Amino acid sequence: MKDRKKTFALIGAAGYVAPRHMQAIQAVQGDLLVAMDPNDAIGFMDKYFPDARFFKEFERFERYVDQCNRRGEPINYVGIVSPDYLHDSHIRYALRAGADAICEKPLVLNPWNLDGLQELEKETGRRVYVVLQLRLHPDILKLQNELKNDPEKIHDVELTYITPRGRWFQISWKGDDSKSGGLATTIGIHFFDMLQLLFGEVNMNIVHVRDKHRVAGYMELKRARVRWYLSIDRNDLPDGHQPDQPYRSISLDEKEIEFSNGFTDLHTEVYKSVMDGKGLGIDEARASIRIVSDIRTIPLQVNMGEAHPFAKKYL
Repeated sequence: MKDRKKTFALIGAAGYVAPRHMQAIQAVQGDLLVAMDPNDAIGFMDKYFPDARFFKEFERFERYVDQCNRRGEPINYVGIVSPDYLHDSHIRYALRAGADAICEKPLVLNPWNLDGLQELEKETGRRVYVVLQLRLHPDILKLQNELKNDPEKIHDVELTYITPRGRWFQISWKGDDSKSGGLATTIGIHFFDMLQLLFGEVNMNIVHVRDKHRVAGYMELKRARVRWYLSIDRNDLPDGHQPDQPYRSISLDEKEIEFSNGFTDLHTEVYKSVMDGKGLGIDEARASIRIVSDIRTIPLQVNMGEAHPFAKKYL
């Protein structure tokens, strides 16, 4: 008998990154049975799973999933692309519904919430997987391998990421730190995960600038000193850069690291790794969640010598 397709549900189906999850489900030959989002602007579903059921209310979504389980067609995986502050609750729902969760970063906003999810994993026998797609980027994998040639060297790293956002950003849940975790979380957590993966645990974490448009600081990891700057303000873009395009720069010992390409199919690679039993889970997510939690809460310090060049005008 031919194996039945893996079945999926998706929470947050109208979100910006939801099409990448649908594409990934399609690529692993899964079947999206049901999706949910309070927003119904999801015409892009027609390209991937036009026959999937869709609900705007969580209660109706939950009932349908329960019906699937009761008639012997259980949901195997729940993809979670909802607002950050809802991830914890939606992960818990997925596990209790008998499914594994595949959740966008961050899994949770506070590191202590991870312990409860691990307890629930043990109780239900289900797994929590996190989307940390930069770990699968070919250029990052190449750099990780190159760094092994000199494991004792302390590197100097400068990270700059400016991704312009309009006025809508502050009105949405993303502009509310209690719901988004702040800019370090919404636009930076995958970079911090990458840094600790490449250079080891954080020994010092200092924040120089933190407001609703930008956050910047300095950190010392086991094998690197890092000056970093994150911004959604188009006025921070370098002269000559297109105002509607993000600016991304990472230098290692004053040499630019090129990884602007290769992002297109990373969500598909994440889903493939989950299907192969190699997906990343709670333990892998813990370090970056702790980093951004500290960035959100620690007192500001002023140190011009350690500050990122872009941050100095705000000190």
